[in-house]
Amino acid sequence: MPTVSRLAVLPQYLLPKSALTNFAGRVAGAKGGDKTTRLIRWFVGKYDVNMDEAANPDIASYHSFNEFFTRALKPGARPLAKADFVCPVDGRISQFGAIEGDQIFQAKGHKFSTTALVGGDASLARHFEHGSFANLYLSPRDYHRIHMPCDGKLKRMIYVPGELFSVNPTTARGVPGLFARNERVVCEFETAFGPFVMVLVGATIVGSMATVWHGLVNPPRLPKVTEWTYADQDIVLKKGEEMGRFLLGSTVVMLFPKDTLHFNQHWQPAGPVRLGELMANLK
Repeated sequence: MPTVSRLAVLPQYLLPKSALTNFAGRVAGAKGGDKTTRLIRWFVGKYDVNMDEAANPDIASYHSFNEFFTRALKPGARPLAKADFVCPVDGRISQFGAIEGDQIFQAKGHKFSTTALVGGDASLARHFEHGSFANLYLSPRDYHRIHMPCDGKLKRMIYVPGELFSVNPTTARGVPGLFARNERVVCEFETAFGPFVMVLVGATIVGSMATVWHGLVNPPRLPKVTEWTYADQDIVLKKGEEMGRFLLGSTVVMLFPKDTLHFNQHWQPAGPVRLGELMANLK
């Protein structure tokens, strides 16, 4: 294992949140030549990353870990299913299903509210009462670009400061309100079926989150809820188009209005998912 990565794998309690995240961000963004190549090679072996799917499979050609981590896939590697909604990421299903009033199921014994998730905007959250949700977890080995599950016109983006707990399945079972406590970026879209929200949730040592229309959203890590509106712009993203990316992995949470969709009958919690597969169809 390369020397440059040792601090990054120390137990979380040995470093303050900001120090751990800042260090990881510096390492991930550094152009370290042979050190960077060794780090990437170690990571590929450690997490069994399938480089055959990458548009550029040559590990030595990546100038930084971030460049490798957000690598593109080969054209055609993720064909889109004939469905109204396709899965936006590679990963695993954390949970999905019906929103009970304004409560989203996280894990046994834990729920969180739609209002808390979107940063306190009750009027936005109201659109999703008794609606549907899906939480999808991206592990370190997964492809880390995020794509659109359906066509949508961007209305607003909200940055919500928060914690940086791990978002793996074990933590989801143990930390109440996890996805509504971590740092996150809330993206609101207008669609043919009504409003749709996609939330990019930060996690331990996540260096940054980015969207295709804004670029890096964090850093900087802003001290309060901050929003950008796009009423004066015509930002339309088609189903399957890239909308954002994680630099070190995390979770995507999606919210849909009541009586909008039927989820894939083969989906189940903890099951693997791939970008472009059937996620749901309209009711």
